[in-house]
Amino acid sequence: MAWNNRPTLQTRSFTKDRSLSSFGVVMESAYRQIRLLAFSDIALRLRGMTRLIATSGMALAGLVLLGFSARSLLCQVLPAASTQAQPTMHVPMRDPTLPEVQQRLDTDHDPIVSPDSEVIAPVSLTSPLSPAGPGAIQKRQDGSYTMHKDVDEVLLTCAVVDEKGQPIQDLSRGDFRVWEDGVPQATSSFLHQDQPVSMGILVDNSGSMRDKRAAVNAAALDLLKASNSQDAAFIVNFSDRAILDQAFTSDIGALNRGLSHFDSKGTTAIYDAVAASADELVNHAKLPKQVLLVITDGADNASRLDLEQAIRRVQDLGGPVVYSIGLLFGADKEESERARDALEKLSQETGGIAYFPRSLQDVDGIATDVARDIRGQYTIGYHSANPASMGGYRVVRVEASAPKHGKMIVRTRRGYFARKPAPLPLHSQTAQIATQ
Repeated sequence: MAWNNRPTLQTRSFTKDRSLSSFGVVMESAYRQIRLLAFSDIALRLRGMTRLIATSGMALAGLVLLGFSARSLLCQVLPAASTQAQPTMHVPMRDPTLPEVQQRLDTDHDPIVSPDSEVIAPVSLTSPLSPAGPGAIQKRQDGSYTMHKDVDEVLLTCAVVDEKGQPIQDLSRGDFRVWEDGVPQATSSFLHQDQPVSMGILVDNSGSMRDKRAAVNAAALDLLKASNSQDAAFIVNFSDRAILDQAFTSDIGALNRGLSHFDSKGTTAIYDAVAASADELVNHAKLPKQVLLVITDGADNASRLDLEQAIRRVQDLGGPVVYSIGLLFGADKEESERARDALEKLSQETGGIAYFPRSLQDVDGIATDVARDIRGQYTIGYHSANPASMGGYRVVRVEASAPKHGKMIVRTRRGYFARKPAPLPLHSQTAQIATQ
C-alpha cells in the first residue's frame, strides 16, 4: 500500500508579542540617533587630525624614507647570509660500465606515506554488545540482557495474565506455542526482562478535553515515573492536527512541559495521530521495543485515514503495541459506542489493551497498570515457515501452558504483513547467474 499522503507530526509555532515589536521600533529609532551623534563626533576628530598632519608633514616623510632604506638593506643582507649557511651536497657519479641496481617492488619508495602501509587493527566480532548469532541473547555491561534479531525473524511482544487478569511472570520458553496461519512455528529466541522502551504518548487536545487535561497530564506523568528509567518518550497533543510538543527524551521535566503545551480546541483526528506517531517511532526510536499510548474522550471525527488504514500502517511498520484510554463517561451513547469499538480494535490488533475508566479519578490507577504491563512483557522470536517472498498478511496466535498455572491468556499482535525482499540490482542478478 502506498502512503503518498500519510499524516505527519507538526511542531508548534509561537507568534511574537506585539509589545515586543513596539519595543523593537523604539530601540531602532534610538540606534539611529546614536549613529548620527557618532558620525558628527568623528568629523570633528578628523579635522583635528588634518591640522596635525599638515604641521608634521616633513617629519612623517622623513620617517617613511628611512623605513624604505632599512628594508632595502635587509633584503640585500639576508639572501647572502642564507647562501653562506647552506652546505653543499656531494652527489656521487654512477659508473656507466656497471649494471643498474633495481629497487625492490614490494617497498613503497614514494616520499609521501601510502595509506596502504598503515597497520589496520582487526575488528572484533565478539564484542560484549554484539550478538553471537541470530536470535542470540547477550548480557550488556550494565547487567541487562538484549536480544538481537536477524532480518527474517518475527518478534512478538506478549503479555500473559490469568483468568482474573493478574500478570504471570514466571514462564519459560518451553511454555509458549506459536502458530502462523495455523502452522506451528519453532521459536528462535526468548527474553523476559524489564526492557526499556521507546514510547509515544498521544493526548486528545480537542475542545471537549479542556476540563480533563489536568487529571490526564498528571496520570501520564505518573506513568512515566512508574516506567523504566531508561525509557525514551515523546509527547503528541492532537486535535485536527498532531503536534509534536516534545521529541524523544528521558527527561521527566521536559516531558511534563510537553504535556503542558495544550490549548483544547478543534476536532479529533485519532487515526492520523496514531499513523504519524508510528512513523515517528520508526524514524527516531533507538530502542527496538515500542509502545504508543492514546488518551481520548471521544470518537474520531477529523482523520484523513480510517481505522483500517491506521491499523494497517502500524502493522506495516512491524509494531508498535498500542494502549488506549477512553474517557467516554461524558459522551453520548452513540459516540461512546463508536469510540469504544475503535479503541478496542486498535489495541487488540497490535497486542495492547483498551481501558475505559468510569471517572477521571480512575485514570491514574490505569496509567500505573499500563506501566506494569509494559515492564512485564515477554519477547518471543521465530522464523516463519512461509517464505517472505510470498508477502501478504500472516495471522499469528500464541498460547501458553504450564503445570503450575491454570488457564492463561496471551495478548500479542494478531498478525503482520510480510515484507517482500527488495529486488536485486541488475549487476547483482548477472553475477548470481554467472556463478550458477
